Formats: sequence, structure tokens, C-alpha cells
Amino acid sequence: MSENISVLGLGLMGTALAASLIEAGHHVTVWNRTPAKADPLVAKGATRADTLAQAVEASPLVIVCLLDYASVLETLEGVPLAGRVVANLTTGRPAEAREMAAWVGERGGDYLDGGIMAVPQMIANPGALILYSGSRPAFERYEEAFGVMAAARYTGDDPGMAPLLDLAMLTGMYGQMAGSLEALALVRSAKFPLTEFTTELLIPWINAMAAMLPRWAEEIEAGDYRTEVSNLEINRAGMENLVRAFEEQGVRPDLLLPMKTVIDRRVARGLAHEGLSGLVEEL
Repeated sequence: MSENISVLGLGLMGTALAASLIEAGHHVTVWNRTPAKADPLVAKGATRADTLAQAVEASPLVIVCLLDYASVLETLEGVPLAGRVVANLTTGRPAEAREMAAWVGERGGDYLDGGIMAVPQMIANPGALILYSGSRPAFERYEEAFGVMAAARYTGDDPGMAPLLDLAMLTGMYGQMAGSLEALALVRSAKFPLTEFTTELLIPWINAMAAMLPRWAEEIEAGDYRTEVSNLEINRAGMENLVRAFEEQGVRPDLLLPMKTVIDRRVARGLAHEGLSGLVEEL
């Protein structure tokens, strides 16, 4: 079903979102502070709005993808939102999303917040995911259109849930990157080929360890951290060994030290018998 959709903000991500909607046959109106950025989309069939008010008036669904929430508030201030669904796909914090939902609601609009788990080149391709939270009726009304841009997953009526899950997934990513960078630094210190280490050893190992996460989730939800694998005392000793090895190789263990601190603190509480999943209680 073809929808009338307005897209506000034509950076790399906003442009990719708008292009995917145009290619799917939707009637897309675009607006950007720098009007020339709309030229490639207009060439593909989009309608350029001369003013922000025209862009919002043109469509019942308004997708916003700007730098931050402050810019979203500044952009929408004074624009009539009654009867509009505002889908804010700007990266932000849970508290900001809840404040934005209230602000849009006070102006008669319906609000969805979104967390884009993709880079612009992934939009409309397998692997792209956008998390949504807020108004369930709004999500269900436009779920098909959202699915054009990326796999669309509704995460609940709390507007802050999508950005919270977005940040949680980024946290997991950064943790993986931190460990991988430390590993690569250690391997490089020994002049072992990094590509060989990464493709043949590190990636299979990380994938195998990632398979433990569902079990950890069960343990955390149950509050039962007993383990038949490596307990915290074994991991404490292992971390000590890691740090000494790094220092002997002339490599800084800076990205490992925060985790070592948490393990040491948990063991000092007399909980050395637990598994690594118990560290969640320290956080």
C-alpha cells in the first residue's frame, strides 16, 4: 500500500531511508535545511518541501532523522503536529525519548522512537534492523512502510525502550571491539600475522563464546550464578596472567583493566565460586 511519508533530515542516513521508501513506491516528501541535499531524491521521484511546515503538512507519517534531540525540538517547534505520527529515528537516550513523546503528545501528535541498528549502506538490505517503541497503534498502522527501510521490531509502549536497546547493543559491540583490539595489539607485539590470527583463530573463538550468552541471560534472570565451568577465582587468576603477559610484551592492557577491577571486587565479596554472569550484580 502506497503511503504519504515525509522525511526530515537528509544526511547520509536520512537520504538512505528516503531513497528506500521512494523505491518501494511510497509518495515521499523531503525537507532539509540545505535544500540542495534533496536534489538526488527529487530526481528519483521525491517531492521537495520548500518549508518545514509544508513537509509536515504533506504526510500523516513524518520520519525525523537529525543530529540529536535538541535539533529535533528546534526543528519541530511551532509546527502543527496534530494528527501526525512522528517517527523519530534520531540517535538519543531513553530519557530524551520519553520527553520527546510527551512533547509531541501535548501537540496532538502520536510518537514512535526508533533505534537504527545499521549503517546507511545497509538500509533496505538484509541485516538492517530498526527498533521502535512508543505508540503501538502508530507502529501497526505503518509497520509495512517501516519494513521497507529495515526489519522493523516493536519493543513496547515505553518510548525509551528502543533507544535503550540500541545503546545496549552498541555496548556489546564496543565490548567486543575492545577485547579484539587488545588481542590484536598482543598478537602484533609478537609479529604474528594479524589477518591469519583474526580469520582463523579469533573470529571462530568469539563466535563460540557468544553462544554462551543465552545461558547467561537465563542465569541472570534467575539470579543463580553457580557454574560448572570457570568460576570467578579461575577468571581472576586468568586476568592476572593476562595483564602480566601484556606488560611483558610491552602492550598496555587498558581496555581489560576495568573488567579485572569488577572481577576482583566480586571475588573480594566472597563470591569466587560464581560464574562470570554474576558480574552483572556489580554493575
